[in-house]
Amino acid sequence: MKLLRHGPKGAEKPGLLDADGNVRDLSAHVPDLAGRWLTPDGLKEIASLDVKSLPLVSEPGRYGPCVAGVGKFICIGLNYADHAAETGAPIPAEPILFMKATSAITGPNDPVIIPRRSKKTDWEVELGVVIGAEARYVSEADAMNHVAGYCLINDVSEREFQAERGGQWTKGKSADSFGPIGPWLVTKDEVADPQNLSMWLTVDGVSRQNGSTKTMIFPVAVLVSYVSQFMSLQPGDIISTGTPPGVGLGLKPEPIYLHPGQTIRLGIEGLGEQTQVTVAAE
Repeated sequence: MKLLRHGPKGAEKPGLLDADGNVRDLSAHVPDLAGRWLTPDGLKEIASLDVKSLPLVSEPGRYGPCVAGVGKFICIGLNYADHAAETGAPIPAEPILFMKATSAITGPNDPVIIPRRSKKTDWEVELGVVIGAEARYVSEADAMNHVAGYCLINDVSEREFQAERGGQWTKGKSADSFGPIGPWLVTKDEVADPQNLSMWLTVDGVSRQNGSTKTMIFPVAVLVSYVSQFMSLQPGDIISTGTPPGVGLGLKPEPIYLHPGQTIRLGIEGLGEQTQVTVAAE
């Protein structure tokens, strides 16, 4: 299934994308795509509905974040061998974990807000993993049983805040609008191999990232298992799994960063596309 949320910010309704690419309304059956509705039982209940009997949404308008009530937004740093190489960083011996504030979450096509005093706002196309069953000290062999599905994420980053202002990476990752997710949550049964998905990103029509999840250092099952050793994972938690090469920081002969008035487009095979326009913070 491709599950989604549509409508004005703060008033989104749950829906799904049918086989013809039409949006069907789920709100009579599901209050929101959060919590128990992301568990195996919740997804099974949604899957049992007669899709053709669900109301057709002729004009869905804005797509909201594809998951509501996210408790934790966990990110993995330097998880692509080719991205680590472009930044000059060594291959990590273990996954690098950091947190992104959930207040950064926004719809897939909402504007990206360049923060005040920002000089180095950057882009990162990433595969998002949505947790569907509580995970605590799970093995790699069992890890995928705790995954509800996948979504497209732009892990927008401010590199000066991240690396030059002291402390941890979180301050460079958490500005409002720095976490577009969606347009839909694709349940794991529709993704045959999360480690073989093409991914891309353009800025103003110029190709910047063109990679594949094949170059991940730590695959999805390893990441879910690893994170669960340090904190429990709950339904609706998101793990953003890292980015391939082509970020602004790594461009040669010198880095290129975002400024207001630009258009970012990105996508992952089978997970849809996003389009964002950059705007200045008020």
